Amino acid sequence: MSVFIIRRLLQAIVVVLVMSLIVFVGINVVGDPVHILVSDEMTQLEIEAFVRQLGLDRPLHEQYFAFLSNALQGNLGNSFVHAEPALKLILQRMPATLELALVAMLIAVLFGIPLGVYAGLRPETPFSRTIMAGSILGFSLPTFWVGLMLIMVFAVMLGWLPSTGRGSTASLAGIQVSFLTADGLRHLLLPAFNLALFKLSLVTRLACAGAREASLQDYVKFARAKGIAPQRVVLVHILKNILIPVVTVLGLEFGGLIAFSVVTETVFAWPGMGKLLIDSIQNLDRPVVVAYLIITVLMFVVINLLVDLLYSVLDPRVRLKELKA
Repeated sequence: MSVFIIRRLLQAIVVVLVMSLIVFVGINVVGDPVHILVSDEMTQLEIEAFVRQLGLDRPLHEQYFAFLSNALQGNLGNSFVHAEPALKLILQRMPATLELALVAMLIAVLFGIPLGVYAGLRPETPFSRTIMAGSILGFSLPTFWVGLMLIMVFAVMLGWLPSTGRGSTASLAGIQVSFLTADGLRHLLLPAFNLALFKLSLVTRLACAGAREASLQDYVKFARAKGIAPQRVVLVHILKNILIPVVTVLGLEFGGLIAFSVVTETVFAWPGMGKLLIDSIQNLDRPVVVAYLIITVLMFVVINLLVDLLYSVLDPRVRLKELKA
């Protein structure tokens, strides 16, 4: 297992280095932030001094190596707009995004797996057909449109839930979270469900396909022939085996929830990293955009490593292959 972890960590380092180069070059060849940041009243000499202060007068490769050197020390640059460390700005917004992504994933798992298992074991019932039809809608409907409809129905027409913002928060281990307060929870429900809808449909279909396939396996037939209670057959023999592909996909999808929550955060004005990214792109605040993408890459790498480790726990064959390797 230790050899496996070391090999994956080495691969992760290479991935991060390559992605840092692609991200830095890609961001720095698009647009010129100087035209946005300088004042119309500044003279040419003042503009040149400002450009030197930002380090934008140096060749691109020198800027990249300077960025890489600073990144190894935990410094991802200073925001052009806020004049603060980009990493600090992102870390301030990260709890809101992580909270939204975790609640969305929790909704997808708690509802998706039971619905999918039921639809897989009883595919001919009207409720199962309704579940699968609803999962198709979850895949098909655009996230921004669903968000607007949720606001229109639950916030404007019914007035049950607030439409924007995060609401009041409470401290949990020094981190401000919304779900511990009634007002924060009310603000959290709509954006979390909007973000979870696509993942809910994905988990439902995965669980349905897995349950349908597992129910035809010999070990399930033998368990039923031995007179084991149907609930135990489902929980022990079927559910455990369908969790392997579900966990693999959910690990990758959780990284996607964090990285691509931009639309939901924009629609609901949720003060997370996605909202910060949109504002930074509009202002060509390169350090914040680069820092956001680098942190996102690191999240994907760490999540993939954790998924691989969890996969080896769920499937003993993975550990056996690792020992043979």
